[in-house]
Amino acid sequence: MKRNNFLPSFVKLSTLFVFFASSVVVCAIDNPQEATSVWSGVAEFWQEICGIVNTLGKGVLYSIGLFFLTILFAFPLGLIVAFARMSKNPIICNVTRVYISIMRGTPLMLQLLIVYFGPYYVFGMSLKNYPEFMAAVIAFVLNYSAYFAEIYRGGISSIPVGQYEAANVLGYSKNQTFFKIILPQVIKRILPPVTNEVITLVKDTSLAQVIAVVETFTIAKQLANAQASMLPLICAGVYYYIFNFIVAMAMERIEKKLNYYR
Repeated sequence: MKRNNFLPSFVKLSTLFVFFASSVVVCAIDNPQEATSVWSGVAEFWQEICGIVNTLGKGVLYSIGLFFLTILFAFPLGLIVAFARMSKNPIICNVTRVYISIMRGTPLMLQLLIVYFGPYYVFGMSLKNYPEFMAAVIAFVLNYSAYFAEIYRGGISSIPVGQYEAANVLGYSKNQTFFKIILPQVIKRILPPVTNEVITLVKDTSLAQVIAVVETFTIAKQLANAQASMLPLICAGVYYYIFNFIVAMAMERIEKKLNYYR
């Protein structure tokens, strides 16, 4: 039997909490003025954190929007790019290979700058009619679709050829074979690398600051400069960690649900 270590740990934590609480009570009884100043300092600190969190709210919405829009468009586009990469047509295959190589071989920050400022320098397009957030979504989708395409390609290539042959014998068309037999298995196999990319995407949303998208990290930097404090940056870091934790837990639950035979 496995040993349950939860109860001893809980007892230790409870003992520490009781000791800490009793120490605070004794200190408050012995030095009421000092205790009052301490609690007022805690209240001011808490108010400062609440103010920072409220100010970061708008940036958090932009970061979440950028994340979900990238996922929404990059997943299907990545599958299309994977098909093009696996095409028997050498022109389509090579063009797609170059695209993937450029997207994966150059910094995302550079791609953001090119997508945003490129239309202005090449076509003379006014930046007033080209929102920064739209440019960020386009750049992120183009970048992450290349990564997802290679993940899809690896998953599709890992399926034995015999499954295609068996589906053909059973009278399945190519579309039926892929969507009913191959794709469900591919999704199961590619979930771990996809999870890694999705977690990286959460952190990469901070790069949108380079084209003046008012996301979480941009506001945190502005607050840190205005207040000459690291606290806004720490609050932003806590937000990214919580967001990543939620994403990781959701992906883990999906992975467990797809493990039919375990």
